[in-house]
Amino acid sequence: MFSHVMVGTNDIEESRIFYDKIFEVLGAGPGKMYPNLTGQKRYFYNLNGTSFCISEPIDGNPATVSNGATVGFNIESIEQGDEWHKAGVENGGISIEDAPGIRDYGKFKMYLAYLRDPTGNKLCAGLTIK
Repeated sequence: MFSHVMVGTNDIEESRIFYDKIFEVLGAGPGKMYPNLTGQKRYFYNLNGTSFCISEPIDGNPATVSNGATVGFNIESIEQGDEWHKAGVENGGISIEDAPGIRDYGKFKMYLAYLRDPTGNKLCAGLTIK
């Protein structure tokens, strides 16, 4: 359904370090920088036919986060989710919500790990437990 997700950042290099580390855990390479035609820096991460991008805002105003928005990433195992979360915290992210772990929703269970990136965007790594 999605071709890409893009989030804004107020410190592109701080965010690049954070995203390089969490996406390394998921199997993506480091971000590739592609400046916008108007000069803003952007880093793109590609994996399994989708892209994630961090960008300096095009309008020149500070980047802000969306209240209620979460960008979710598929993980392959609980161990990978724990590693993703740890990499995020060690590289400028903030652990939020409950600690990473299994959530029981009655008819199904999920492993979820939540972070805020250095700009404040809310991220989640998730896996449905069979």
